[in-house]
Amino acid sequence: MSLRTKRIKELFGYARTLTREEGVGTMLRRAGGFFRRRLGGRRARYLPGKAALEQERGDPAAAQYPIISILTPLYNTPEPFLKEFIDSICAQTAPNWQLCLADASDAAHAAVGAYARRRAAAEPRIRYCKIENQGIAANTNAAARLATGTYLALADHDDQLAPHAVYCMGRRLAETGADFAYSDEALFRKTPASAHVAHFKPDYAPEYLMACNYICHLAVFRRSLFDAVGGERPECDGAQDHDLFLRMIDEMQRRDPGAAPLHVPQVLYYWRVHAGSTSGGNEAKPYVASAALRAVQDHLDATGRKGKAEPGKFPGTCHVQWELPDPVPLVSILIPNKDHVQDLEQCLFSLYSKTFYERFEVIVIENNSTDPATAAYYKTLPQRYDNCRVVEYNGSFNFSRINNFGRKFANGKFLLLLNNDIEILDGDWLTQMVAEAGQPGVAACGAMLYYPDDTVQHAGIITGLGGYAGHSHKYHKRGGSGYMFRLATVQDFSAVTAACLLVRTAAYDAVGGLDEEFTVAFNDVDFCLRLRRKGWRIVWTPYAELRHHESKSRGSDEKDAAKKARFAGEQARLYEIHGRETILRDPYYNPSLSLDYEDFRESADLRSLKNVEL
Repeated sequence: MSLRTKRIKELFGYARTLTREEGVGTMLRRAGGFFRRRLGGRRARYLPGKAALEQERGDPAAAQYPIISILTPLYNTPEPFLKEFIDSICAQTAPNWQLCLADASDAAHAAVGAYARRRAAAEPRIRYCKIENQGIAANTNAAARLATGTYLALADHDDQLAPHAVYCMGRRLAETGADFAYSDEALFRKTPASAHVAHFKPDYAPEYLMACNYICHLAVFRRSLFDAVGGERPECDGAQDHDLFLRMIDEMQRRDPGAAPLHVPQVLYYWRVHAGSTSGGNEAKPYVASAALRAVQDHLDATGRKGKAEPGKFPGTCHVQWELPDPVPLVSILIPNKDHVQDLEQCLFSLYSKTFYERFEVIVIENNSTDPATAAYYKTLPQRYDNCRVVEYNGSFNFSRINNFGRKFANGKFLLLLNNDIEILDGDWLTQMVAEAGQPGVAACGAMLYYPDDTVQHAGIITGLGGYAGHSHKYHKRGGSGYMFRLATVQDFSAVTAACLLVRTAAYDAVGGLDEEFTVAFNDVDFCLRLRRKGWRIVWTPYAELRHHESKSRGSDEKDAAKKARFAGEQARLYEIHGRETILRDPYYNPSLSLDYEDFRESADLRSLKNVEL
């Protein structure tokens, strides 16, 4: 069957399921959106329809939304760019905005100020001042002194706001009382209508934010919060917004440890791509990288976290090398095994010969092996590998029960669940995982797993993919940065695979270990979701690299009736325990991204952007 034929078959299957679960009307609306996308082109695809925008303009509630003062430093701005920027503000569907322009242009560009003054004279919501150029942070602070709004927003002089930006932000801020909110954004070269790509972001992800400034535009925050941290810092020019966001979040969490920025999953900002803009890459402003490292390091120092900010795998990213306690904690490595001596030997040999982290014990959990050679092999392990022993599990196969059994013999502060067909590639892998899992609020850490052909097998689990759960960037070539650096940065996920999962032993015990009703599938997803329900976070690191000798073509359980029924039962149990909506709305995956693919492509209909309800 060709890929095209398979895809058509999948689409018809999806239509049948959607009709059964949500009715013919919903299915037809989704189908209409799909065909409009395919046949009607991609123009203005990130905007709500004209009717929705007009409805916003007529909404009387908008007059009660908080005033948002937009801070924009000007510096030698090309007049066409400035005109388009100001026009985008004046075209907002809600009236609750103020534009604060601080002009640091040089004498050769006096036309910038002349044009801005003309616009300010015609529109009282535009405020203008002329200043000396002292850098982007100081110039932004000058714009803030013009502001009278309850909230402030940051916008560059050559970009544009979506027409519903102020309405959407104002509405959500009024509904939630949030101190800090951010939206998605898109990049354009000529006009926002022809924007070529969007940055669809996750909800607040603290580890990801330390690795890179994914929040970026549009960010809106209380004036009082901005003032409390002293505004932007000139010493972080180039990464001044990243620094500001980290400091404001620190201040929010000082007041309330559970506080977090609000994500508004709408494209509300259009970022112009041209030679001098960082939207086209940090090569345009090479000082950005060093400024970002300073911002992250200052955040670590201010919060008392013991780590050093270092350059990440790609320009524009950071990696924190955490300081481990002395002595380092003991890690108990649990490896279920049934025969497969060759796989187990490869796993153990690579573990002991390559791992830099020395304080670990290995517990091989024997699971009903039938080959006499396996028992003979087990007898050699204690002599060949230090702190390695075999314990015997005698029940029927149940992955969850086997690991729970092995935990009884573990003495470590951390447990590492490890498949017997894993091969260690990088000696620093366990050091990195222990460092991440040991951070405040983190319960578990997952690793980067590759197939034998060096394509990605696991880079974190996203719930909702395929209706239940799938692996981020599966089959992506090794060495890439992924979507918005998400294949190359330490970050937060809803779940990670139990093929290599490090967890605090206390956290494992607090949730009762793995749920033994999940015999084979989804036990790791359920386990991580239960940890998160207890208030813990799950992280994944690309700095722990391993090879998983699982075949890409191992086949599915579809042809085995008993296995198919078991899998369907475990799917149903996942929904039953956690709720269908919880599974389908992963906070670390944007609703405008596809649930049908694992490569972060856009949804076929972008319905979360089109169906903006008042």
